[in-house]
Amino acid sequence: MKREILTIEIGSTITKANLFRTLPEGIFEHLAQAFAPTTVAEGDVGLGVDRVMADLRASLGRNLDEVQMFVNSSAAGGLRMTVHGLTHSMTARAAREAALGAGAIVKLVTVGRLDDYDLDAVREVRPNIILLAGGVDYGEKAIVLNNARSLASLGLKIPVVYAGNAVIRKPILEIFQQAGIETLLADNVFPDVDVLNIEPVRRLIQEVFNRHIIHAPGMNRLGELTDHPILPTPGAVLRAAELFAEDLGDCLVFDVGGATTDVHSVSDGSREWAERMTEPEPRAKRTVEGDLGVFVNARNIIDQVDESEFDFRIDNLKAMPESAQEIELTRWLCTQAVETAIRRHAGVIMDVYTPTGKRQVVKGKDLTAVRWVIGTGGALTRIPGGEVILRSVCTGPGKYLFPKPDATILMDRDYLFSAFGTLAETYPEAVKNTFKHWIERSEMIIKR
Repeated sequence: MKREILTIEIGSTITKANLFRTLPEGIFEHLAQAFAPTTVAEGDVGLGVDRVMADLRASLGRNLDEVQMFVNSSAAGGLRMTVHGLTHSMTARAAREAALGAGAIVKLVTVGRLDDYDLDAVREVRPNIILLAGGVDYGEKAIVLNNARSLASLGLKIPVVYAGNAVIRKPILEIFQQAGIETLLADNVFPDVDVLNIEPVRRLIQEVFNRHIIHAPGMNRLGELTDHPILPTPGAVLRAAELFAEDLGDCLVFDVGGATTDVHSVSDGSREWAERMTEPEPRAKRTVEGDLGVFVNARNIIDQVDESEFDFRIDNLKAMPESAQEIELTRWLCTQAVETAIRRHAGVIMDVYTPTGKRQVVKGKDLTAVRWVIGTGGALTRIPGGEVILRSVCTGPGKYLFPKPDATILMDRDYLFSAFGTLAETYPEAVKNTFKHWIERSEMIIKR
């Protein structure tokens, strides 16, 4: 039975709507699309949604009363999160990885026993959620319990997620309950040495995000239009990347937006570099570069380079560029955003000196096994030359472990990747089938 499905994405600058129909062969057929500026500044994000819905109805010449609706959003911003663990390279880092992609923005990371300076920093952040971790299972207890008491003493009536040593869950829960603080328990993010377990924490953070997102002006009304949770847009893109990689191979996804540039990778890396890794990396990893946006944060990109290299006519900056000058500026900003973001995401080859001499080690994510490099996001996919920008970072291992030159470039020109991620929990097989259909028909492939 054919069914029509509508996805709405409320981004920081642009609101998008996509209408699909399910086909008997188990794939999605894309029927229509509409865009409008996001209307946070007007006090109601629903106004932008109303406009894209009106455009869809006008283009189709009919109403959309019977559609099944799914929503993802980044309009309210991410949850401000503080993370507290025992060591930065182990539990604190694992907790940070869990936050990314679930709708949280990590504003503060502390390691070891919390002191008064750390607590002052937490107060300044004014977090929406706190993540407490620390200790492998059956390991350190005293410092983690002390940190729980210190955080409880702040009197912040916000959710706390505990994802540390499983042995002390009960006393941790009692500490926060006595302070009247909601506590969510997850499996340890670092249960054993060199073992990452981030998905349970991600799910809990996303639950809190779902509650937080309705505070974007007008979002509560949209929540009443769908029977499904409103997802964080970055989490939707990461989920789409995971489904893509399941059947088609390791992938790297760039989502260049007006406010941020997000990089998602799904890969276990190559055998060549595995033995030189200094720390475990998650198979699915996301980094968000909050200073690399091509509209809201364009000035940050400009400030990072030598202005003599480019004619920085900031008056040519538009959320939806149209003139040749506007397009050229956006393309340049995209180039800088992609090149900077991948250096922050990829693993770095480093020389270390040991008693037996110099050896090479890798810190960070190995991208050399990536088969597919995918461009999504309005800026990267809608301007000419986006595929050239992506090809320029496929250089193979040098100082950084970048994808190899034979990786295949895909451009999500219709900007559907995040929409499919929004549908992934309900229709995972249909999403995977649609990706395979795209590849078979070469609809996204640019060239090797």
